[in-house]
Amino acid sequence: MSVAPAVGFAAGTLTTLAYLPQALHSFRTRSVRDLSMTMLVALNAGLLLWAVYGFCIRSWPLILTNVLTFVLAFPLLVMKVRFHKGESPLNGAAGRG
Repeated sequence: MSVAPAVGFAAGTLTTLAYLPQALHSFRTRSVRDLSMTMLVALNAGLLLWAVYGFCIRSWPLILTNVLTFVLAFPLLVMKVRFHKGESPLNGAAGRG
């Protein structure tokens, strides 16, 4: 393996590992209350676009690491939509405040 793919895999691995604790915490507690819907939508869209770009340029580091992170991030977006429909964007939860 040449240097460029090795650097790509290292960068992708580190960014995926950085996201892993938040994903595991949210799965364990079944809470995504403190996660921004805008952030989750942007993150998931960005991950998909990076993976598509990786396919376009045939870059396995981009493809694998972004698909793996998407597999962790997309369920959080689904949880946010499913469990927090009643939240107010201004105060965090309906009926509070």
